Amino acid sequence: MTDITAAGIPPAETQKKSLLTLDDRTRRRNAAEMRFRMMGKIGVLIGILALVGLLTSILSNGLSSFQQTFITLDIHLDPARLDKSGNRNPEEIAKVTTFGYAPLIEKALSEAMTAKGILGNGVTVKAAAELISKEAPADLRNYVIADPQSIGQTVSFKLLAAGRIDGYYKGRVTMESAKLDRNISPEQLLLADKLKSAGLLTTKFNWSFFTAPDASDTRPEAAGLGVAIIGSLYMMLIVLVLSLPIGVAASIYLEEFAPQNKFTDLIEVNIANLAAVPSVVFGILGLAIFINFAGMPQSAPVVGGLVLTLMTLPTIIIATRAAFKSVPPSIRDAALGVGASKMQAIFHHVLPLAMPGVLTGTIIGLARALGETAPLLLIGMVAFVREYPAGPPDGFFDPASALPVQVYNWTQRGDPAFIERASGAIIVLLIFLITMNMVAIILRSRFERRW
Repeated sequence: MTDITAAGIPPAETQKKSLLTLDDRTRRRNAAEMRFRMMGKIGVLIGILALVGLLTSILSNGLSSFQQTFITLDIHLDPARLDKSGNRNPEEIAKVTTFGYAPLIEKALSEAMTAKGILGNGVTVKAAAELISKEAPADLRNYVIADPQSIGQTVSFKLLAAGRIDGYYKGRVTMESAKLDRNISPEQLLLADKLKSAGLLTTKFNWSFFTAPDASDTRPEAAGLGVAIIGSLYMMLIVLVLSLPIGVAASIYLEEFAPQNKFTDLIEVNIANLAAVPSVVFGILGLAIFINFAGMPQSAPVVGGLVLTLMTLPTIIIATRAAFKSVPPSIRDAALGVGASKMQAIFHHVLPLAMPGVLTGTIIGLARALGETAPLLLIGMVAFVREYPAGPPDGFFDPASALPVQVYNWTQRGDPAFIERASGAIIVLLIFLITMNMVAIILRSRFERRW
């Protein structure tokens, strides 16, 4: 045996080692892997706990906004006050202000309390009338204007209770806090309990939260999302109509027709960079171009839609190009091989197969645009708007609000009832976002092709 052969023989103790026996190096490696797995699990757990805490906070504060306290009264619509001429002319009836309806409500409240045996013993109609929202005369007036033939009749009408009374039955207002509150007193809370025991005061589902416009600071119980929902709907229509064809057309050109040169490389880099630009930058751009330069109206859905379109386009282009790349090249080659032009191959074969990815990217882009606030604040959509915008296309230029802006607006007000309304609006916004993402998942799973 030579020295070289002898040197190649491992020591005896090395030959005795087995792969099943862990050495120190293997133990350290396994321990490091276990620590990494544990860190990952802890990170996931922290994320889940944060999400649960966030949802719990939103739901605990906002679910009560879907309930509202009402006072039901039988109100006689006295013709002597509402229509002295008796000709039921809507224009003349509209001249009667809310001050003409307030006495009718007080009279109905007095009669109801007398019938239930509540009036008296220090209980006055004036103190009881303060339990009714200041929005009640306006609601009654709108009812009469919409139906002038109801004048002279006695109608059962559900009036909004005041914000403090509503908060009392939702746990925001207590007897102790009422002693320090100039808007309510403990005696009025006790009177509210009597009205509830008599069946005049009830808490029901608040449909007007979805249909009513915003309200002033003194009437939080009347605030709703009606204008904000319509404004968001108008903006999403504009974004969809503009961003989908423009984004798909740009993606087709860049992916299928554009030559590979420095110019197209510059365009692709800018698209990727625009997708990461903060949304407030698009708001500044919209303020400078659409409002200051083009002279478009502030707080209008058309301006908000244009700004959100600019913000959504990079996302749609990137998602659409990824969908085109996922289509196998053999499909293009087969179409071209049987005599189809490049345009026919794209629109008859590639685009239909890439449509699930295109629709998914579009819906995700719309969902992102629906939740944006900063660009809309810069174009003036934070304004207080009570009038509903008209139908399209004229309504696109009318003042309106949006769901995320309405949330921001309510959080800036002092009354705790607006904080409840803001949490409720967040729940509505989350429902819209979850629905849009579910639609995207369904479209992808339904039309997705596996190669």
